[in-house]
Amino acid sequence: ATDTKFYEETMLQGMVIGLAKMELDEQMKHISMFVPRIDNWAVCDIFCGELKTAVKKGKATVWQFIQPYLISPQEFEIRFGIVMLFHYVDEEHIDALLAYADTFNHDAYYARMAMAWMMSICFIKFPEKTMEYLKQSKLDNWTYNKSLQKTIESLRVDKETKDILRGMKRR
Repeated sequence: ATDTKFYEETMLQGMVIGLAKMELDEQMKHISMFVPRIDNWAVCDIFCGELKTAVKKGKATVWQFIQPYLISPQEFEIRFGIVMLFHYVDEEHIDALLAYADTFNHDAYYARMAMAWMMSICFIKFPEKTMEYLKQSKLDNWTYNKSLQKTIESLRVDKETKDILRGMKRR
């Protein structure tokens, strides 16, 4: 249904799409109908979290499915794509994620915040590779600095590394 008036209804629909037992291709039809209805970060992020099982069912299929969202001009469509990338911060995809970061160019606050969040997850899981990336990153200054901040705020990064990151801030 596309006639929901309340945040909670939209949230519940997203959760049902994520958790319902169905074939992946059917689920992806529901996902593509739901994504345009995402209008805030909470619905986006919880929905993406509920899609963990979909990714397990078909990691490569879902990877292909989210690609158009990663270049969407719509703030919450691109955020959906980026938050879905969190399921792909792994050995197989890290290089593609860092390469994508260099193509990222969006003015919307929630899109940039998602990118900064993704960069912090990449740093936690692949510190050396992400550090090398950050040293030559093409991210805009705001998103780059927010990436450093989110990484520094992480409890999984040691003090020495945080001090190094603080010194990398762009003015």
